[in-house]
Amino acid sequence: MRLKGNKVLSLLGLAKKAGKVVSGEFSTESAVKSAKAYLVLVSEEASDNTKKKFRNMCTYYEVPIYLYGNKEELGKCIGQEFRASLAVTDQGFSKAIEKQLGNVDERRMQV
Repeated sequence: MRLKGNKVLSLLGLAKKAGKVVSGEFSTESAVKSAKAYLVLVSEEASDNTKKKFRNMCTYYEVPIYLYGNKEELGKCIGQEFRASLAVTDQGFSKAIEKQLGNVDERRMQV
């Protein structure tokens, strides 16, 4: 699953360098609950339990959430090994990433 030459992954890398990405289950959850997250990405390889947890949390806190990429891709683009979830904590980066995702309804997790 490659979208537009991996611009999403490139933007995530830039956001990470700018200090605007948190990753891992605990950090992502903290960002959402503290209203610091503008966008959450969950790996398509994440467990059903993880997907459900973040879908419910993001619905409650009104944070856009998308399924995107595999754990290795998400981790690699931010200089980590594997990541099942991450949150973008900058509004500008989150809007740019959502634009690249094209607000594709089938990617956006349904509530």
